[in-house]
Amino acid sequence: MAHTFDELKHLTVAQLREIAAGLKDDSVQGYTQLNKEHLLVLLCKALHIDTHIHHHTKATFNKAATKGKIKKLKAKRDEALQAHDSKQLKIVRRHIHRLKREIKKATE
Repeated sequence: MAHTFDELKHLTVAQLREIAAGLKDDSVQGYTQLNKEHLLVLLCKALHIDTHIHHHTKATFNKAATKGKIKKLKAKRDEALQAHDSKQLKIVRRHIHRLKREIKKATE
């Protein structure tokens, strides 16, 4: 049965040890003493599974456009500060915060 990294990651240690017991590979030797992290890495090597998780959002994320939005929102923030409009100020600050979090998440 072919496994993927995500499938293996969601299994328990006991289930991972059962899979390791069925393998005839020397690389999983001593699997009964390993914790989940180490056992997962060894199983992936023995089964020739890529352990790298691919993030699809990085390819479609446009950092420059997002920074441009933040710049426009900062101008709106300054206007709200001058007008003493606390409700609009809170909305704009939250939007800026969300956009900054998106940048951070996409560039990790």
